[in-house]
Amino acid sequence: MVKKYFYITMSLFLIGCMLSCFSACDFASDSSDEDKLEVIVTIFPPYDFVRQIAGDNVKITQLIPLGSESHTYEPTAAELLKIQKCDLFIYTGGESDVWVEKILSSLETNNVELLTLMSCCRTLEEETVEGTQGNENNHEHEHEHEHELDAHVWTSPKRAIEIVEKIADTLIKLDAQNTAVYEENKTSYLAKLRELDEAYAQAVSEASGDTVIIADRFPFRYLAHDYNIKYFAAFKGCSSDASDPSAATVKFLIDKVNEKNIPTVFYIEFSNQRMADTVMESTSAQKARLHSCHNLTAQEFDRGETYLSLMTANLENLKTALDY
Repeated sequence: MVKKYFYITMSLFLIGCMLSCFSACDFASDSSDEDKLEVIVTIFPPYDFVRQIAGDNVKITQLIPLGSESHTYEPTAAELLKIQKCDLFIYTGGESDVWVEKILSSLETNNVELLTLMSCCRTLEEETVEGTQGNENNHEHEHEHEHELDAHVWTSPKRAIEIVEKIADTLIKLDAQNTAVYEENKTSYLAKLRELDEAYAQAVSEASGDTVIIADRFPFRYLAHDYNIKYFAAFKGCSSDASDPSAATVKFLIDKVNEKNIPTVFYIEFSNQRMADTVMESTSAQKARLHSCHNLTAQEFDRGETYLSLMTANLENLKTALDY
């Protein structure tokens, strides 16, 4: 890890004056106007939020390439220089973005507005529930607090509303001449998010079931908390260090599906789905995806998927999963 950041720092020194193009994910919004606000984000949710608020009034770039796992991303020297030159840099914050804090300390960012998603709303600690890897012997459904904040704040529409409000305020602060456009777009987009929030609340309140099974990593702490969804998951959080689950964890999930007659077992995007397949083969459940919106594939991006479309698809899958 030390060598990696030494290399990045040295690269910045050696090529800083020569770079004229950058290797960041090349789906920046179409903009040839040098005077437009330049916004750089790490992952898809703020990318989508900014474009919904600002439209063509800003140039926005997502660093993590389409189809890539966000938790294993390592920035290039060219991307670091791009951050140094932008007007607004939005990243998640927390343990998953330790690399950001380290590189920011080595860059000249005095003229860059920094915004973390985790600073936009109240955060929650990760939790370990019964059956989760490392907690298989806890036979009471109690939660262990590990004192590590969960970073996936956008997975709840309630929190997305707060994030969008903060992003809009920041854009207005940096680009006051477009205030009217940003305010109008923000109002329109927030109405859609509030409708989504209400749809989630209604679906859960009307469901006959109350528990979901995620045979995978679990980036949905905020979704579960805000809409009172009970869950069992193979792993807490969304760490890329999650290895294959123990036999005890797999058996626990299988037993819960059979005990409650749960019709759906979930996996997340970019998953190999092996765990979900194993549970499905030992039960009558079908598998379905819950998309955390971290990142899109190139195909998803090309067909116009958005935060709203992905979260609406998640809602439909949740309705099916809670119908038992």
